[in-house]
Amino acid sequence: MCIALGAPAWAQPRLRAPEMYLGAQGGVTASTVLFSPTVSNMSNPFTNGVTLGGNAGLVFRYAGHKVCGLQVEFNYMHRGWREHTDTATYQRNLHYLELPFLMHLYFGKRAVRGFVNLGPQIGVCLADSASGPRIGGTSAKQYSSIESRFDWGLAGGLGMYVRTPNAGVYQLELRANYSLGSVFHTSPTDHFSLANPLDVSLNIGWLWPLNRPKQIKFEN
Repeated sequence: MCIALGAPAWAQPRLRAPEMYLGAQGGVTASTVLFSPTVSNMSNPFTNGVTLGGNAGLVFRYAGHKVCGLQVEFNYMHRGWREHTDTATYQRNLHYLELPFLMHLYFGKRAVRGFVNLGPQIGVCLADSASGPRIGGTSAKQYSSIESRFDWGLAGGLGMYVRTPNAGVYQLELRANYSLGSVFHTSPTDHFSLANPLDVSLNIGWLWPLNRPKQIKFEN
């Protein structure tokens, strides 16, 4: 993945001892679904169509080169959308398990680093629930059960972390996820031509090195 997405980074010097970390992360998520045709009560999905939820997961990170590594995660993600009028609010809750495979590019000093994560992810919706009245009419298509539980898409994040000598790595990341799969069928004969989830999350994480940081040296 590093070769395909960041060949210049892959050409950097190798680490004599690869950096390997295992840890956990979690945070708050703002999500919506981009519908076409637009759902009447969420005409602007980025304002009145957003629902707040949470996410949490496990992280494994491997870096064998000076600025490039691989990160694999196993996450729970709360997604959905919201419809709102002056008198009522409808909220749809979609609960996913996701598996991102990310290129991890890092830069900066040994103790404090910035980083970029980028890559594909796959997932599955385990649960689908709703709260509030169906304010768009009980027969509106978006109130039916979702038709595709498999999800695939792209994830990208920007953040920073601090490496401590004896207490692991503490990090903060802002991440966006866009699903290329739709929650409803989108063939020419279906009601929706677009029904793709979109979410942004702010996460904090803690990772523990599986090898000692003082052993990490660069080869020329």
